[in-house]
Amino acid sequence: MCREKGIEEKGSLGSSSAVHFCTDGLRRYREALDEGTISGEVPECLISYGLLRPVSGVAGFFVPIPPRVAEAELSRSVVREIEHHEKALATLRSSYVAAESLYHKAQQDTGAPIESLYGTDVISQSLGLAVESCREELLTAQPGGGRSPALLAEALPRDLALVRRGVAQRTLYQHSVRSHQPTLAYIERVTAEGAEVRTLDEIFERVIICDRTVAFIPGSPERRTAALAVRHPGAVAFLVKVFDHMWERGRPVSIVPEQHRPDLMTDSVRATMLRMVVTGHTDETIAARLGVSSRTVSAHIKKVSELLGSRSRAELGYLISQRRLLEQGQLEQGQLEQGREERAAS
Repeated sequence: MCREKGIEEKGSLGSSSAVHFCTDGLRRYREALDEGTISGEVPECLISYGLLRPVSGVAGFFVPIPPRVAEAELSRSVVREIEHHEKALATLRSSYVAAESLYHKAQQDTGAPIESLYGTDVISQSLGLAVESCREELLTAQPGGGRSPALLAEALPRDLALVRRGVAQRTLYQHSVRSHQPTLAYIERVTAEGAEVRTLDEIFERVIICDRTVAFIPGSPERRTAALAVRHPGAVAFLVKVFDHMWERGRPVSIVPEQHRPDLMTDSVRATMLRMVVTGHTDETIAARLGVSSRTVSAHIKKVSELLGSRSRAELGYLISQRRLLEQGQLEQGQLEQGREERAAS
């Protein structure tokens, strides 16, 4: 019997992933091949896997069988089992065809959750129709600094009409609009009617959300040529949460008669710029993300470099980090003056 280490005893081939013959089994199989028959006790593995068969009518004698014949004989059961599972799998897949057809039909009937819009005219018309149909709330995030007077002139009557009929409006801009007079004039008009406007140093991307049912987002890096109208409830809810998170961090914009323009928050903007300098961003990248001109970025960085005595971009980043000027989230003028005094004393 096969009891040696490394020997597997199997009752059937179907329950085994591999066939193993014991050393004694291989030795006895060789004897049977040499003599033509073999008698006496033989290892079970030779019988189980068909390498020996009893001689018909002669008790105790066995005849050797070619391995490929024994393999073919025992593999038939495995082949039949595979065929059975393949038929079961085919039946299972075919039974879902009708349900799959119904599912896709229902998806089409309810409308595509994401619609691609191409071309400025198509985007403008689709966005205009959605905004005009707003009944409760309009959320807007506008990166890139001050908006063009033409766009503001087009948006003003529409937005005033919305807020006058009770549609709550919340708009996010970047801090840079606080120095852009056309945008400030627009903000003054809509906030006087009840709209809310806040600014941040950075806005992740443009988004317009109407009644929390449809959201318009860019469809490509070039916002003006492609957009997506997203109607999937989960995706729209996610975008609303992102907007609310930004809104909580934003600073309200309020313009009173004696105030020609609100505070530009220079320290906050400068701190964000220098944080990006430390992480290796170029002036052009910083300007694009903060919605300001490259000239403005260069002027801010030059001023701080002079105050800290930096002679290179790399040294400026090192000095900012060494003096921990950004730990409070703002870059105070007093900290810079102190840094200049310390440098002069040394």
